Amino acid sequence: MPLPKAMVSPGTQEESPDYVRLSLAAAMTMGFTKGWFYRNARLGCINLLLTYAGGCRANCAFCGLAVEKNGSSSGKNFIRVPWKTFPTDEVIEAIGNAPDYVQRVCVSMITHPRCRQDVIRICNRISKETGKAVSLLISPSLIHRDDLAAMKDAGAERVGVAIDAATREIFERLRGKPVRGPHQWDRYWKVYDQSLEVFGEGMAGVHLICGLGETEQEMATAISKARTMGGYTHLFSFFPEKGSAMEAHPSPPIGAYRRIQLARLLIDNDRVRLDRMRFDHHGRIIQFGLSEGELTETILSGSPFETSGCPGPDGTVACNRPYGNEKPGAEIRNFPFPPEKDDLKRIQEELLQY
Repeated sequence: MPLPKAMVSPGTQEESPDYVRLSLAAAMTMGFTKGWFYRNARLGCINLLLTYAGGCRANCAFCGLAVEKNGSSSGKNFIRVPWKTFPTDEVIEAIGNAPDYVQRVCVSMITHPRCRQDVIRICNRISKETGKAVSLLISPSLIHRDDLAAMKDAGAERVGVAIDAATREIFERLRGKPVRGPHQWDRYWKVYDQSLEVFGEGMAGVHLICGLGETEQEMATAISKARTMGGYTHLFSFFPEKGSAMEAHPSPPIGAYRRIQLARLLIDNDRVRLDRMRFDHHGRIIQFGLSEGELTETILSGSPFETSGCPGPDGTVACNRPYGNEKPGAEIRNFPFPPEKDDLKRIQEELLQY
């Protein structure tokens, strides 16, 4: 595939709906950017981000988009990697010609008032012109129930709500008034509930970021809440964005993240309930509520440690976001493919790290 005719040059204000930003993995997959994937990973979902002059109107402490707004980033990074801007027409054409293993497209809103109409317009085009399944990552601070219905009418099959923080206190401190942000904990959960009403049970998910200051028990509680309401959790491991207010904040310990990954799979698949799990006085998981044999079998399946996200038509995760949580190397946090024997051996050791 030839490189796109008109990648936007630095400093040019090209905006949605005529332009969108692509994750590095998406740009590589569709031939817009040269590169290769560590361990031959393959991206199953093309991720698009709406873009506007002035950027996102929010100011979340952990987010690369806040860095851009504050003028302290030249790399245009978000979720660890660069997102470059391309003409929407060319992106949609490339999606239609994408490899067969690309099963889904996800269009992400930012906190900007024009997103409400533009995400619907772009969703409608992708759905009609490519035939790919479409998910939307929505901005609850901007939208209402009628907007959700319009998104579904435009061809969106699923939506995600990036609540990110596991507790009200952490959410408000990192996303609300203390950082001059507009977001509210109650509104995010309300829009998630409305999303389930509009799109149906199991057709909405909550994004949660492990490592923002919560305990394992608090994260497991948030995962359980999302599941009890009727949806699922898409789990991320915090990665410090350079230039952000949390650039010095460490990623969560790998042992804690592995235990949360395991808890998420068990809760989301209705194999355990939160009240069957046991935690120590630091809020760390010490029992998962399964027999030793069942737990070992689940761990050795590798499934808990693969990326959690929206599935493709075959039911397996399409939104596998290769290396969105870490630099490619020995420590893979969300596996974009089934873990191999050596990976599983390391994971078993990591689960025991407290």
